[in-house]
Amino acid sequence: MASIALGQMRRRPAAFAGLAVALLLAVAVLTLFGSLVAADATAPPAAGGRAADHGPGLMVIAGVFGEIAVLVAFFVVVNTLGFALRRQHRELALLRTIAATPRQARRMVRGQLVATTLLVAPPGWAVGWAAARRFLAALQRRGLAAPEVRVPGAPVVTVVAPVTLAVVLVVGLVAAAVAARRITRIAPAAALAASSTEHARTGAIRLVAGAGVLAGGGLLLRLAATRPLEEADKAGQATLLGALVLLVAVALLGPLVARVLAAVLGAPVRALAPGTGWLADANLRGYARRLSSAVVPVALLVGLSGTMSIMTSTAQHAAAAATNSATSATDIWLRQAELALLACFAAVSTVNTLVAVTAERRREFALLRLVGATRTQLTRMLTVEAVLTTVVGVLFGAAVTAAATGAFSVAVTGSPLPYVSSAACAWIGAAAAMLTVPAILVTGLRALRGPATEGAAGRD
Repeated sequence: MASIALGQMRRRPAAFAGLAVALLLAVAVLTLFGSLVAADATAPPAAGGRAADHGPGLMVIAGVFGEIAVLVAFFVVVNTLGFALRRQHRELALLRTIAATPRQARRMVRGQLVATTLLVAPPGWAVGWAAARRFLAALQRRGLAAPEVRVPGAPVVTVVAPVTLAVVLVVGLVAAAVAARRITRIAPAAALAASSTEHARTGAIRLVAGAGVLAGGGLLLRLAATRPLEEADKAGQATLLGALVLLVAVALLGPLVARVLAAVLGAPVRALAPGTGWLADANLRGYARRLSSAVVPVALLVGLSGTMSIMTSTAQHAAAAATNSATSATDIWLRQAELALLACFAAVSTVNTLVAVTAERRREFALLRLVGATRTQLTRMLTVEAVLTTVVGVLFGAAVTAAATGAFSVAVTGSPLPYVSSAACAWIGAAAAMLTVPAILVTGLRALRGPATEGAAGRD
């Protein structure tokens, strides 16, 4: 199975490119914050005291700042890994039909994950170590870390790097086991049939889990809203964690809600474009799981970026009348840095997912061409689908942002109405569109290349 796993990676490197980028970022983020912890642990005793006099210690900053970033990194890894396996669903099903056992299929998936992780670990360590040095320098310029504190070399190599690799491998292997479960638990013939179809209904277990996660996110936001003003930093962390939990609920309940939204938004589209609009609407409603998979990363981008941006602007306005303006300015700077990091992760997740979702439709496009659809008609259909996907994702993300920032505003200002910068929100929406529409169109046009007969036969 090892030779087959590596052969798949050599034959279809593009299918693993997104997973490699997500794993590299996860390794880099863990290395970044692990290096900061190592810098604090190896700093002279007097240095830690002087830094604490001017604000939170380096260990506190690394823990608070890295908590959400690491969770988002793993969210992106799990999401991307699922799509890397989906692109191999047909091949794995064919292996099952020629006597490959479920254990062998799972072993192949694990081998691919381990090989990809080992490949990206060295550059991930280097990126994380360099980012830790730059971040520490920025903290020192703002008086949040003593000048003599340094990111150590030996502890990073001997402790941080192995721990980072072990954590990423454990998370990845668990995600691989979950992702491979569907194809390995059913009969080979059923697995082959399932590779080209999707369930029409959302399972009861998924609905119950989604409702439970949704309730958990609501409890976290309630906790954030009840924090006193002097604990605004804790309210901010609870708000971000609550927003992330709500986004997980969106992922679980997405197929059901996305189908309803697509039906509502599809009505005017069918009226404006009777041909391609009808086909695009039918695709989105008929493949609700695929639509949900496409809109979740868009919602992640909009939800996290919007929440961070509005939290920052609300805290900035609240700090204008506060006496501890220096501390507030520090918190605002940290939030802006965290916003940049989270936006980077969300952008990577969006592009990876949309490219994977669109690329796996090559056979579908080929069959449409064989029954008379032209490339121009399919391009128009993809354009409509891309716009609808963007709108649905932005609506999901905006709903999460509204709930999260309302709770934070209650804690900071006493009002459920946060300060909203219309320009920042417009930029976030435009960024979502600029990532979503080109990713779908460019990948779709690439999938339309070549003879339709080859695409219908499932050849790459």
